[in-house]
Amino acid sequence: MSFAEPEAYDDGGGGRPRAVGGRRTRPRTLAAAACVVLGLGLIGGAVTGSWLTGDDTDGAGSRGAFTAAAGLWHSVPVDQLFPPTVQGDGAGPGGADRTWTRIAVAPDTGCKDAFDPLLRKALAPVGCLRLLRATYTDATRSHVTTVGLLFAKADAAAMTSLKARFQKEGLDRRTDLMPRPYAAKGTAAEGFGDAQRASWTVSVLTDVPVVVYAVSGFADGRIVTAPQAAADAMKAGATTAPAQAGLGHEAQGLADRVERGLRKTAVSATEKPS
Repeated sequence: MSFAEPEAYDDGGGGRPRAVGGRRTRPRTLAAAACVVLGLGLIGGAVTGSWLTGDDTDGAGSRGAFTAAAGLWHSVPVDQLFPPTVQGDGAGPGGADRTWTRIAVAPDTGCKDAFDPLLRKALAPVGCLRLLRATYTDATRSHVTTVGLLFAKADAAAMTSLKARFQKEGLDRRTDLMPRPYAAKGTAAEGFGDAQRASWTVSVLTDVPVVVYAVSGFADGRIVTAPQAAADAMKAGATTAPAQAGLGHEAQGLADRVERGLRKTAVSATEKPS
């Protein structure tokens, strides 16, 4: 990095040093002043550089937050990652409010049986450190949604590369690359299997080593023959069964709020006590 030379001063005397107390400023004093100016410039440049790169900050996207987030799966209470109740203000069709209640939390596991084979293969480049899942129902108990947090082994570069691939190839919209639900016995989601998946979303994060996903369906266990990605089911004018039932909004709305909570938790984990 290079720095511009200090601007030349002009005291109206042809560039000559100004007299102090009837005498001209000594060269040693001028040299000291120049060092101060240059030092301030170096400090300012270093601070500006840290703002631009995020290397020394603890906010979302910083190196500290990224590293800290990798260990959240075992250091943060489940109620913080998956709150018992999640408020979705404006998350429903037409901006309607939603409220989701947690009905089951899966034991933390690996990723072997959580995704369709092709999705598991697509996610393989970032690895699977741990997988956390919880299933929610809406206020009417007519819909069920499983939301998951895949904690990856990858660094920021690998997460960025995977996100770019998902976006370029539309992997988050393919029906053969869907996450699987967590169907807990004795709950409204007991009949929530692969055939009941109606809508889903998969989001590869780059500021933390996590893949956030959600998959939704009907609580009555009905089979869905034409599932639709949340991004498409939420479009105005969509007429599929998942779209008409608002299941795209269920998956996307819940995933978004769990993701926001995760980011806040990651930032809090790096904050230094005052």
